[in-house]
Amino acid sequence: MAIDDLLDEHEQSERVRNWLKNNGAGMIGGIALGLAVIFGWQWWQKHQVQQAEQANLDYQLAVDSLATADLKKAQAEVVKLQGGDANVYADLATLRLAKAQVDAGQAETAIATLRALNPDPSLKSLVDLRLARLLTDAGKGEEALKVLGDASDSSSLEARGDALFATGKRDQARDAYLKALTGMDVAAPQRRLVELKLTDAGGTPPKPEQPTR
Repeated sequence: MAIDDLLDEHEQSERVRNWLKNNGAGMIGGIALGLAVIFGWQWWQKHQVQQAEQANLDYQLAVDSLATADLKKAQAEVVKLQGGDANVYADLATLRLAKAQVDAGQAETAIATLRALNPDPSLKSLVDLRLARLLTDAGKGEEALKVLGDASDSSSLEARGDALFATGKRDQARDAYLKALTGMDVAAPQRRLVELKLTDAGGTPPKPEQPTR
């Protein structure tokens, strides 16, 4: 091997050592950070799975308590769920608790239960609908209308019609029932009931459109 080649190799080695000296700490730090991100992500995933499993267990305990009509125990389980991260489980359990309270003749308690709920967006319309129906049944039609807001699905329009009819606003109730029927399938089981409500409010149910040939 020539002297020039040895000098070139020595120079390259020195450059590598100098680079490691100047950048080694940063490189090691980057590797450490990368490992921390990987292990942190794995821990977070495991934590999420554990949280979901625990929420599912707590939800089942609440359901079991409701099945035995132990409302006090069920409410304790629901409160426990509401304090966790799995909001959907808590929302579903709260809905079931409110229904059980209504079945037990505790309508006002059920209203309070639903009022205190801050539901997941995917369940908000359902919670609002059930709360509005309870409020109407309790003679609080105006409050029911506020809860329903501008919801325009058929079930909410029917509930709006009920609230309007309960407050003596028959013309507006007819309009709400007609709109509900417009967005409802002809074969929907609920359709006949809404038609009867419309008739009771002084309206005439629209005739189903005949299929074109």
